Amino acid sequence: MEFSDLVNREAIPALEKMLAFTQARQRMLTENIANVDTPGYRTKHLDVGAFQRALRSALESNRQTGGASFELKGTDEFRLDSAGRLEVRPSEEPAENVLFHDGTNVRIERQMAMMAENAMMHQAATELLRTKFEGLLKAIRGRV
Repeated sequence: MEFSDLVNREAIPALEKMLAFTQARQRMLTENIANVDTPGYRTKHLDVGAFQRALRSALESNRQTGGASFELKGTDEFRLDSAGRLEVRPSEEPAENVLFHDGTNVRIERQMAMMAENAMMHQAATELLRTKFEGLLKAIRGRV
């Protein structure tokens, strides 16, 4: 078994994609918060549920094929480029009911809550990936 086979098994590529997604989402949420006072600004949105469903589907497919490849099916908001890197294109979030007096739909409390949720997802993926790499390092060094 080659080292690339170990690294390209299901967990590590999935965690890498999760980190890329949470990083892009954090950038988008930061932009939303920065534009809270910009007249006419519409918040951007990345569908976490759609990404998680695509990730789950890719993991199931990977298990069925014996880890041959990790194929994440894209949507309008995210896809893999030719090099296997995650590309995201946030969509414009529709107004929930009412726009504010300046034409925006940014609710700072909601954005901050989503930012906290996103930070927790990023931290969890980081810790899991760190654990995987520590296990590989122990195997390389011959320590159990």
